[in-house]
Amino acid sequence: MDVKLSLILMLSFPFVTPIRWLMHPNTQKCLREELRQNVLVKGDYEIASIEGQFMDYIVRDSKGHILANKQDITKGKFTFSTENYDMFEICFNSRVPGYQRGTLQEVSLNIKTGVEAKTYEGLGEVAKLKPLELDLKMLEDLSSSIVQDFSDMKHRAEEMRSTNESTSKRVHWFSMFSILCLFGLSVWQILYLRRYFKAKKLIE
Repeated sequence: MDVKLSLILMLSFPFVTPIRWLMHPNTQKCLREELRQNVLVKGDYEIASIEGQFMDYIVRDSKGHILANKQDITKGKFTFSTENYDMFEICFNSRVPGYQRGTLQEVSLNIKTGVEAKTYEGLGEVAKLKPLELDLKMLEDLSSSIVQDFSDMKHRAEEMRSTNESTSKRVHWFSMFSILCLFGLSVWQILYLRRYFKAKKLIE
């Protein structure tokens, strides 16, 4: 039983590989992700130390609310919980004084969300759970997270379908309106040309 649960948990919680990139001096790089309501987010970052070069980070939502930020960073962590379904971004900003010639600076970032971000070891100690009970708790949370993800996907699909249907109706009525306008314009041109030719006595 323990072996099966451990295998399931290993497959369900893959090893998270940190994101690494090189930043040019005095540039900014932002990473964005959509997250649903009440999601725990934890991040670990590490910046290659270069004398005279500085790095800042800021985490904010689509409305510009700052959830975490720090200046002159080298290595650390940040944690926040989402209050609403929104687009969140973390931006790293490189700063190099004008009198100094900057060099490429490596940034490493590891972000965990939802079930991955929870610390189950501490939960097990506080709640006095046995290893098997702790594994079951992790599976329960993972199952709930998967169900919620599917629910969110279904909701977004319904919204997209509703938007497509609404857009289709608008296009249909706009097409009908355009046809009527063209028909009316054609009739007006025929009548106008008929009167013009009659006035010039080109037709009877």
